[in-house]
Amino acid sequence: MQERDLRGATVVLTGASSGIGRAAALAFARAGANLVLASRREAALREVANECMPLGVETLVVPTDVTDAHAMHELAEAAFARFGTIDVWINNAGVGAVGPFTDTPAEAHEQVIRTNLVGHLNGAHAVLPYFKSQRRGVLINTISVGGWAPAPYAVAYTASKFGLRGFSEALRGELSHWRDIHVCDVFPAFIDTPGLLHGANYIGKRLKPLPPLYDPQWVADAMVSLGRRPRKTVTVGAAATAIRFGHFIAPGLTTWVMGRLTEAYFRRAQPVPRTHGNLFEPPSHGGGIYGGFRSPALRRAVPAAGALLLAGTALAIYLQKRR
Repeated sequence: MQERDLRGATVVLTGASSGIGRAAALAFARAGANLVLASRREAALREVANECMPLGVETLVVPTDVTDAHAMHELAEAAFARFGTIDVWINNAGVGAVGPFTDTPAEAHEQVIRTNLVGHLNGAHAVLPYFKSQRRGVLINTISVGGWAPAPYAVAYTASKFGLRGFSEALRGELSHWRDIHVCDVFPAFIDTPGLLHGANYIGKRLKPLPPLYDPQWVADAMVSLGRRPRKTVTVGAAATAIRFGHFIAPGLTTWVMGRLTEAYFRRAQPVPRTHGNLFEPPSHGGGIYGGFRSPALRRAVPAAGALLLAGTALAIYLQKRR
């Protein structure tokens, strides 16, 4: 497939105010694409727009809650009205809630599903009529390694990500006769973003992602690559590949190991107040790309963590063969 030129293309991006979304906005701007930026925080979106405009592209800020289907259709209408086309649509908004399943409020579980899963469905439902009218378009769904391997103590998050993988596969099959409409999935490993800092915390312990951590720019570059040359799936970070493979070989073992590692961390983590985080209201501050977790100590831990992942995968294969 010939690589597409993104100069002058229109890219709609949800979850654009921080983390991977903010990095992706700048990456597409450097590629010459015009941007329609969406999230719940208008002030943070305008910061991103101001960073993109010196790169010579046009931006449109549209504050949007992805759980509102009507608002998502209005987002698509605003993008088309401004630029006359929608070339790439990125479903990227996501939230999380960490805590024991029964200690996490039912409404929190529901909100995670509504944002991560239904929000992506709302985005696809809004943009596909435009893609079909144009007979072309690229839909990119941010999923995560959590779409392949479960995360204990984040049950709703895992359910949403497993659901997203099924949603994308089913939609891809339905659209298979549309030669130039593509549904692409991105599966990042653990990324250094503010997501854990913003998320709901019902365990009452300070949350930190497990190393190895990867730069959000890696995910942004993968998205730009998909915009230029669409593919079904892209995995970002060797850890994601190792976890996916280990869970495929021995799902029960890897799930058990993840649960025990998580509990071991909770036992030594610093106590913090329980909070709904950004589930029901956007955070009042913090809109950067990075979460600040990639300290020198964490960077030194990357080789050890990578070795642990490989050792765990090897053990899973061995035990599977013994069975």
